[in-house]
Amino acid sequence: MTNPFTLSFGKQPLTYISRLEQTNEVIESFTAEPANSMMYMITGVRGAGKTVLMTSIAKQLAEDKKWIIIELNPELDLMEQLAARLYSLPEAHLLFAKAKLDLSFLGIGVSIEGGQQFTSIDSAIETMLSILKKEGKKVLVLLDEVTNSKSMRILAHSFQIYIRKELDIFILMTGLYENIYQLQNEKSLTFLYRAPKIHILPLNKGAIIDSYKSIFSISTDAAKEMADETKGYAFAYQVLGYVRWKNPDKSLKQIMHEYEQYLEEYVYQKIWAELSDTDRNVLFAFEGNDEMKVKDLREKLDMSSSLFSTYRDRLNKKGIIDIGQYGHLGLLLPRFSDFIEKQR
Repeated sequence: MTNPFTLSFGKQPLTYISRLEQTNEVIESFTAEPANSMMYMITGVRGAGKTVLMTSIAKQLAEDKKWIIIELNPELDLMEQLAARLYSLPEAHLLFAKAKLDLSFLGIGVSIEGGQQFTSIDSAIETMLSILKKEGKKVLVLLDEVTNSKSMRILAHSFQIYIRKELDIFILMTGLYENIYQLQNEKSLTFLYRAPKIHILPLNKGAIIDSYKSIFSISTDAAKEMADETKGYAFAYQVLGYVRWKNPDKSLKQIMHEYEQYLEEYVYQKIWAELSDTDRNVLFAFEGNDEMKVKDLREKLDMSSSLFSTYRDRLNKKGIIDIGQYGHLGLLLPRFSDFIEKQR
């Protein structure tokens, strides 16, 4: 039997624990009449499951034929991609042909005799969206791992205009906290502050226990021991399951080294490289512990309360530390304290 767990990013795994509350929040918001929101941003640390959540939401909406799902590559020109994808939609081809839309000047499609020519991608997209709306169609644009690029800023501006004109276009995007933060802090894009954000939380522990118990045919206590090792971190859930499946005759303790190695090489090294020197110093102050008192951390770092609060909030929004317990900070990622100690 094929290993039901995967180390691949972005692809919905065979063994997937759904995030029902967050999924339903987006779907209910998008499908309300009128829609409560036309855009959602999904943020979280690498490996938290942002892309999988976005994909799951898109799949559910796609079951309704009135929804058209278009995924764009943030590394390419987004407006050109959107125009080309809309124009080439099989379900809309006859509608656009009947309307004689001629986008050949933009390098899209072929010249149409007597057709309506466009020299602006903006106006072409607006016209196509208007035609689709008359047919009861809604367009959902998916953007994975967005950054504060010129192309993204142009799309965001145009999206704002389309919404003002009551066109049925929706955006669901994922991104690291720092990239979303930079994008919404653009002076001309302050409307993005009002867009709802979903901060990816740890997976439901009970669901992880049930999953491991079912797949490996083990006791509740053994499944709980595995679940505790993941701390609810989505990638860790996949990695531990993957390693356990590969080594059915080894104990949990015996596979920990391989488990840690995958976490470090696939995710933790990248997370660490993206931290500032001060971020790292705050984490070094944990000194191998998974949890510390705020008071003790500040004393070790010799930081003022205001400065420490700044970095505490940064690391919290990056999905690295937990600030849920008053007066304490905890590391959210499994075995991350061991990884930090290796970086000294």
